[in-house]
Amino acid sequence: MKRNKIALAGVGLLAAGALALAGCSSKTGGDTTPTKGGDSKAIIKVSGNEPENPLIPTNTNEVGGGKILDSIFAGLAYYDAKGKLVNDMAESIKVDDPSDLTIKLKEGNTFSNGEKVTADSFINAWQYGALFSNKQLNQSWFSDIEGFSDSADSPLTGLKKTDDYTFSIKLSNPVAADFSQRLGYSAYYPLPEAGLKDMATFGENPIGNGPYKLAKTGAWQHKIQLDLVKNDTYKGGRQAKNGGLTFVFYASADAEYADLQSNKVDVIDQIPSSAQQTFESDLGDRAVNQPAAIFQSFSIPGNLEHFTGDEGKLRREAISMAIDRAAITKTIFNNTRTPASDFTSPVIAGWSDSLKGADVLKFDAKKAKELWAEADKISPWSGKFQIAYNSDSAHQAWVDAVSNQLKNNLGIDASGNPYVDFASLRKDVNARSIKTAFRTGWQADYPAQYNFLQPLYSTKASSNDTDYSNPDFDKLVAKGASESDQSAATKDYQQAQELLLKDLPAIPLWYSNVNGGFAKGVNNVQFGWNSVPLYYEITKG
Repeated sequence: MKRNKIALAGVGLLAAGALALAGCSSKTGGDTTPTKGGDSKAIIKVSGNEPENPLIPTNTNEVGGGKILDSIFAGLAYYDAKGKLVNDMAESIKVDDPSDLTIKLKEGNTFSNGEKVTADSFINAWQYGALFSNKQLNQSWFSDIEGFSDSADSPLTGLKKTDDYTFSIKLSNPVAADFSQRLGYSAYYPLPEAGLKDMATFGENPIGNGPYKLAKTGAWQHKIQLDLVKNDTYKGGRQAKNGGLTFVFYASADAEYADLQSNKVDVIDQIPSSAQQTFESDLGDRAVNQPAAIFQSFSIPGNLEHFTGDEGKLRREAISMAIDRAAITKTIFNNTRTPASDFTSPVIAGWSDSLKGADVLKFDAKKAKELWAEADKISPWSGKFQIAYNSDSAHQAWVDAVSNQLKNNLGIDASGNPYVDFASLRKDVNARSIKTAFRTGWQADYPAQYNFLQPLYSTKASSNDTDYSNPDFDKLVAKGASESDQSAATKDYQQAQELLLKDLPAIPLWYSNVNGGFAKGVNNVQFGWNSVPLYYEITKG
């Protein structure tokens, strides 16, 4: 979901050795949402991915775990279908000045174990997530709070409790306006005392305060499914209209689509390559194909042989220009993807298709070959170029297509490098032990340009998978976050992206629509701005 490394996939069909230039156009957008009611006690079965880590908000930054956490927990606020921030546990979120916020909580909210949700529930959870020795994947989400350190244990001195239901946030940078918009993200969820006392046990059986709770101890059957039931103590705006959710962890997109067609699963949020050309006609009004805040790319570790210094810069440019994105999005994705022109998404304010330096994203086989030859003058190419991807989602088709284009346009040995599942791929990426390029992508955490830039490319950021660092980029992104005027912020972010176009820490590929579907008898299915179904709205029967 809003997660740093998305596990969901693009899909398509690849003819052997070349792109099959076929394809009929697909509808995009449109309201396919039924409005019929249903059994309020019905359990809704939805497709999912085995979470990468135990279910701890400050240590979950991928889609599979994110969708579950967002169902179990409630933060200060949440994002509605269109990306609007709506108060949840917060009575008010007040920006006092560019560096200060005051949070007033609603009284009477509890975790599913009966413990009250208070200012301490947030302050203690954030302190845990920010502490260096806890090594949480989402640690950098607290970096703007006064007292934060990414190199030593240091408390967040900027968090001050006023009373049981009020606390203030002092920022070390004047980014309060943007910071207030981040507070719907899962890193900022509260934690009960039980979680903080025994985080290992808690991660397997989390106790939340959201619209759902675990059905029982041991409800998470690893690599099989996870069962949630409605949490009757939740008083917020995401009231569940069903009895619960079962997240089914599928090994392949084909398996979940087959289950959808036989009504064994109720809602899926990806379509396999075998059905990309036909799923809309197969499912009719039960098909979903709409724009979403999803950006797809692949990244090349900065320490790989041939990818450092001037040689690396030339090779990255050559690789980018050797890819015919338009052909792939038409043939592989049946026009459900759009070639990227920046590092954000067309559904986000400030997106641009005319950045300086964006020519590097346009297909030019001749120029690509020239750039590759210039790099060879520095150090002759040796070995092969591979793109790692997870086989449990439908990535093979586009990886094979890109590899074939690199092979044909640069004259190199290029291929995919499949991992058995998303968790295995992420393990090597997180450990910095991966020795090839690897697929990356971003499903926005909150609807702002800053969210597409800072977490992925700022120095030491939580999802900076290649350890990219450019001080000028860091300054521009920080400046954009401090601007009170949106147009000024947009200018800063676009200038920051122009630096990314020179350095190419990731190779932008395309923006994704969310493709999915729902079974017969399932009603009120709505996919949000970030491509995730609003599970609490779904009914059946």
